[in-house]
Amino acid sequence: MGLNNVKSRLLSLLAGQWMDINAASLFRDIVQVVIVPIVLGLAVKAVFRQGAAASVQALPLVSTVAIVFIVAIIVGLNQGKLLANGLLILLAVVLHNLLGFALGYGFARLFGMDLAKRKAVTLETGMQNSGLGAALAAAHFSPLAAVPSALFSVWHNLSGSVLATWFAARTDDD
Repeated sequence: MGLNNVKSRLLSLLAGQWMDINAASLFRDIVQVVIVPIVLGLAVKAVFRQGAAASVQALPLVSTVAIVFIVAIIVGLNQGKLLANGLLILLAVVLHNLLGFALGYGFARLFGMDLAKRKAVTLETGMQNSGLGAALAAAHFSPLAAVPSALFSVWHNLSGSVLATWFAARTDDD
């Protein structure tokens, strides 16, 4: 059995069906959502050094409001489906997040990282880019496909804050 056949069977088992995705379009969207804002931010910081430094205080609030707005739109567009499947989606989101935290910590410990690095790997593994996931799902699938990312956006900020607070109190391997 060839590697491609194994991949097809595994994908079929896990996803239940095969979907063609336009890789060039997906790549373009990732560049637009991730790379372009980073480059623009660096350019603005370089050109408007003092203004950029002053705006740093307001940007966390702006990004929070933007994420809340995006989540509200996605939830509003899918209100009926959410009422029918919301608990199942939320369960999947919570399990995905907790599994990410657990695997991140476990592998960091397995590879002998000190506590500070284990904390960083744990948080990075458990808290993924839900904004990118929502944008790509809505653009390439349907608004309904963006619901898990929207819920994850809210959930991982809550769980990540709780875990970071707990980690802050830990100084050794207690």
